[in-house]
Amino acid sequence: MNTEQALPTLPPEETVPLAGDEPGFGSLRSDAGNLPLRALDVDAQITGLTARVVVRQTFVNRCPQPLEATYIFPLPPRAAVTDFTMTVGGRTVRGLLAERGAARADYQEAIRAGQRAALAEEDRPDVFSMQVGNLMPGEEATVVLSFAAPLALVQHEACFRFPLVVAPRYIPGAVLDGLAVGGGTAGDTDRVPDASRITPPVLLPGFPNPVALSLRVSLDPAGLRIAPPRVSLHTIAVEQRTGGGAVLELRPGERLDRDFILRFAILGDAVGDSLVLAPDDPGDTDAVPTSGTFLLTLTPPAAVGTAQRPRDVVFVLDRSGSMGGWKMVAARRALARMLDTLSDRDRVAVLAFDTSVESPHDGLQAATDRLRYQAIEFLAKVEARGGTEMLAPLTHGLDLLRGGDAEHPRRDRVLVLVTDGQVGNEDELLRRTDLRDVRVFTLGIDRAVNEGFLRRFAELGGGACELVETEERLDEVMERVHRSIATPVLTELGLEASGMRIDPDTLAPARLPDLFAGAPLLLFGRYRDLAPGGAALALRAREASGSAWSRQVGGRAGESSAIPALWARGHLRSLEDRYSARGGLQNPQGVELAGRIVATSLRFGVLSRFTAFVAIDSEVVARGVPLHRVMQPVEMPEGWAGAAPACAPMDAAVSGARLQSAKSAPARMRGLGQWLEDACEVVSGMFSGPGPDASDDDAVLHGHAERAGESTALRDEIEWAVSALRQRSWTSDLEERLRQLLARIPGDQLPEELRRELDGLARQLGAGLDTELAERVVGLLQRVLTAMPRGAAFWA
Repeated sequence: MNTEQALPTLPPEETVPLAGDEPGFGSLRSDAGNLPLRALDVDAQITGLTARVVVRQTFVNRCPQPLEATYIFPLPPRAAVTDFTMTVGGRTVRGLLAERGAARADYQEAIRAGQRAALAEEDRPDVFSMQVGNLMPGEEATVVLSFAAPLALVQHEACFRFPLVVAPRYIPGAVLDGLAVGGGTAGDTDRVPDASRITPPVLLPGFPNPVALSLRVSLDPAGLRIAPPRVSLHTIAVEQRTGGGAVLELRPGERLDRDFILRFAILGDAVGDSLVLAPDDPGDTDAVPTSGTFLLTLTPPAAVGTAQRPRDVVFVLDRSGSMGGWKMVAARRALARMLDTLSDRDRVAVLAFDTSVESPHDGLQAATDRLRYQAIEFLAKVEARGGTEMLAPLTHGLDLLRGGDAEHPRRDRVLVLVTDGQVGNEDELLRRTDLRDVRVFTLGIDRAVNEGFLRRFAELGGGACELVETEERLDEVMERVHRSIATPVLTELGLEASGMRIDPDTLAPARLPDLFAGAPLLLFGRYRDLAPGGAALALRAREASGSAWSRQVGGRAGESSAIPALWARGHLRSLEDRYSARGGLQNPQGVELAGRIVATSLRFGVLSRFTAFVAIDSEVVARGVPLHRVMQPVEMPEGWAGAAPACAPMDAAVSGARLQSAKSAPARMRGLGQWLEDACEVVSGMFSGPGPDASDDDAVLHGHAERAGESTALRDEIEWAVSALRQRSWTSDLEERLRQLLARIPGDQLPEELRRELDGLARQLGAGLDTELAERVVGLLQRVLTAMPRGAAFWA
C-alpha cells in the first residue's frame, strides 16, 4: 500500500547555533554554480540486520576548461565497499580494485593522456576521497559506490547510521617540509602525515545548499518483529509493507551537515544464537570446496544476580573547542550519572583535557560520597576550550589503571572516553596506547561523530561504543552506558570448533570482548575442512561469579553473499589497526601486514587503505589541455556554530589559556579577521600583562613556561596565516582588525618603519585582498616574525 506519512524524528537539540557570517580559515566562498558536486543519492536496502547501500555522486563541470574534482566524504566505518563504476558521456566504466600506488599511477597516466578517469581511496575507516578527472565543459559524471554493512545492535535496538559530512579534525604536530600529499586545508605533520587528505575546505555559514541530497531506505525485517522506525532527519514513509517493512525517503532540502540515523526496536527475543556458514564462491581461484566464512551471533545470558566486582574507573573527558554547546552539557551529564553508579568499593579518577590535563584529585581515589560530589562539582565548571591533545590523558589514564595491579589484582579496570572523536592522529593514538587488560568504553557525542575512531578504540579495548546525537538521546542510552562500565556477565570468552577448522588469526573482532546482558556478539571468521556432517562451535567463558559457562551453537548453511565481504572488511580493519600499532612501514611487521592487507583486499574485492578503485574511459577527450582542479567544500556540521575543533578562548592574560597553533590545532575555521582580533588580546597579555609574583619560585617557573608557550603559539599562528594567505581571499573588514592589532602591540616591540608600513597596508584592505596585496601581507607578516622575540618571557 502506497502512503505518504511523516515519520517521528529523533528529538531535536534545544540549543540554538550561534550565528556566524565571517569566512574562516579553510572556509570557501564561491558562487554555488562553480562547485562540482551537484547531487548525492543514497539507496539503502536493509534486510534483517544487514544493509546494502548504493551511493551515487554526480559531478558537473561548469568551467570553460577540463575539470578534475576532488571530494572528501564519509562512509560507515564498517562498510565493505565492493563495487565502483563511472558513467560519463553516455559511457559506463566499471572500476578495478588495485594496489593503491598502482591505481594512482594508472589514474595519473590516464589524466595525462586526456582520458576521463575516476579514483576512489580510503584514508580512514570512515573517510574516503573521490577524484574525477578530465570532465569536459558542460559534462556530467556519475560515480557509484556499492557497499554492505552490518547494523549496530544493542539492547534489542538496531541502528543504521549513514554519515553525510567529514567534520573538521584537530591536527597535532609540526608541519612537514615538502609538498602536501593532498589538497586539504591542514598541512601534513609529523604526527598526522596525511592531514591534507582528511581536511576538506568548509562552506561558509549561510551558504546556499549546493548539493541535492536524496536518501531512500527500504526496510525488510526478514522475519524479525520490529517497532516503527525512528529517524534523525525529516523523512516520510512512501510505502508501508506487511510484516513491519517500509520504504522511507528524505524530504527535499536536507543539507549534508549531520549523520542520517535510522533506529528500530526488535520486539521479543527474535535475535538468538546462530552460526551461519557461507561457503566460498566456486569461481574463486583460491577457494577449496570445504572452506568459507562464518558468522556467529551470540546472545549473552541475562545478568540475574550478577555480583559487582570492585572497579578502577578512569573517566577521560574531552573539553576541546569542538565540544562546545550542547555537547559539553551532555558530556557533563553523562559523567555525573556514571559517577553516581560507583560505590565506596570502587576507585575513580576524572581527567578533563584540551591541550592540558586537569583533574579534581590526584590518582585513583576511593569513590566515596564526598569524592564523587567533588568530582561532579569539578565537572560543572568544565567548559569547552583549546585543542584535542588526546594522547596525554589516555596514556596517563592507562598508567593509573595499571599502577595498582599488584595491590588490587582482582579489580575490573575500565577507561571511559567521552568525546566527539574529532582528531586526525588516530594511528598515533592506537600505536602509543597499550590497552591490554583494560576494558575501554567510548561515548561519542556529536551529530557528525568520528565513529570510525571511537569504534576502533573501543573494539581494541574489548569494550563497547555508544553514540549520542542529542541530549534526549543521552537519556535513552544511559542505562546501557551504566551496564558497560559494570561487571560483565561473561569474560574470558573462548571457542572451539568441531566438524571444521578455524584460524584464530582470522577472527573479527580480533580481541574477543567481555559480554554484557542485552548486547549480542557478532563474530566473523574463516573456516576450512568442513566435515560432511556439519559443524558447530563450543563456547566457553567465565561468569561474574567465577563459575564456568559454556554453550554450543550448531552451524547451518547460508547463501548470504554479504557475509564474506563483511568478514573481509572486519578482518582488514583488524589488520590495519595492527599495522598502525606496530609503527607502519618503519617496522618489518608493518611491511608484512601491509602485504596481507593488499592480498586480502584484492582476493575478496573489498576496498582497504592500501588498495583503491580506479575507472578509466578509453576515449581521449582532453590531450594537452590544462586541468582546472577543484576540491569540493563540505558543510560545517550542524551545531558547531562555526567553531573549529581547537578554537580556544583568547583570554590568555587572565586564565592562562594558550592561543593554539593553527598548524597543530585548526584555527582555520575562524576568519582572518577573527584571527587578528584574537591575536590582539593574546599579544596584549604577552607583551604587557603582569608577570607572577617573583617571590613565588613555582609561579615564576610556571609563568616563564606559559608565556614562552604563548609566544611560540603566536608565531605558529602567524606562520600558518602566511601559508593560508597564499591560497585564500578574505573579506574587507580587515582594515579595522589590523589597526586593532597594531594598537595593542607595545611600540618598543615593533620597529617604527614596519609599523608605518603595516598601517599603510591597513588602509588598502578595505578595497579587498587581491593577489598582489596578499603577497604584501605575507611579506609583512614574515617581517613581524623576524622582529618578534623567540620564546622570550616578555614580562621578565
